[in-house]
Amino acid sequence: MEYRPLGRTGVRVSPLCLGTMMFGPWGNQDESDSIRIIHAALDAGINFVDTADVYSAGVSEEITGKALKGRRDDVVLATKFFMPMSEDLNTRGGSRRWIMKAVEDSLRRLGTDYIDLYQVHRPSPDTDVSETPGALSDLVHQGKIRMIGSSSYSGSQIVEAQWTARERNLERFVTEQPPYSLLVRGIEEDVLPTAQRHGMGILTYSPLSGGWLSGKWGRNAAPTSGARPHLRFDMSLPGNKRKLEVVEALQEVANEAGISMIELAIAFVIRHPGVTSAIVGPRTMEQLESYLPALDVNLSDEVLDRIDTIVAPGVTINPDDNSYGANELLPANRRR
Repeated sequence: MEYRPLGRTGVRVSPLCLGTMMFGPWGNQDESDSIRIIHAALDAGINFVDTADVYSAGVSEEITGKALKGRRDDVVLATKFFMPMSEDLNTRGGSRRWIMKAVEDSLRRLGTDYIDLYQVHRPSPDTDVSETPGALSDLVHQGKIRMIGSSSYSGSQIVEAQWTARERNLERFVTEQPPYSLLVRGIEEDVLPTAQRHGMGILTYSPLSGGWLSGKWGRNAAPTSGARPHLRFDMSLPGNKRKLEVVEALQEVANEAGISMIELAIAFVIRHPGVTSAIVGPRTMEQLESYLPALDVNLSDEVLDRIDTIVAPGVTINPDDNSYGANELLPANRRR
């Protein structure tokens, strides 16, 4: 496997990052099976693992920690904080108060003395821009975390965070974790080039666009999992109707290229020069095994050009899939 530089950190990681969101009550409730899947990913050469405290209320981190016993030093381990961990309004967000508690909880659940990459799961508009990196810088100095990163930051938020780190002599975000897929290409317009200019590593999530690019979707297909959020697959919604048309066109591209839709989707993401690693989150061993062949797929310029005619660069087919602008577009924040 060809390992890639994680931005300018000097660390090298695999083009696929194992996401663990589906290990635990949110997905695979068989702990032993989840651990086997993690071990299989490591044995296949994946050395990058991403989790979060909120995944199954901490159970995902616990499973990940058990799986990494004896192999911890061989893995670049990333986790995230920010999302609510209880009904207490102070057990969430980017405040120093919460970060100092959240990191200790994650270290305990993961069974490790340090976290390689500690990421803020979402931007916090009601927290001072220096509060979060200030607390994270202290944790780096204490040796509890090695690097810090952001997730779902817009281009302007990336720039503001970089500027703040420089002006106040704080640790800077060295990675960004945005959504990116054949159906969600919005980051190509601003986020990716901004991150590249600042030398950041990019680990993208949802390369299969929440299952839409699994190869199981077509006009006559039905959801295979009752756990899927209803609105995501409600075909009466105009945005979903448009996505279905696009998926069918992309399936033709995959068929003509002699690869699966999954291989097309993942190979497309990791082909972008600004992408370091694509997070894949299997629930089963079969799913993991379907992701791995994408590492050997080299999409031709002809195939990429065909994709661009189906989904234009920088376009997200359904705006509801965009992770950006949620706060700015709330009714209270609109110009009217």
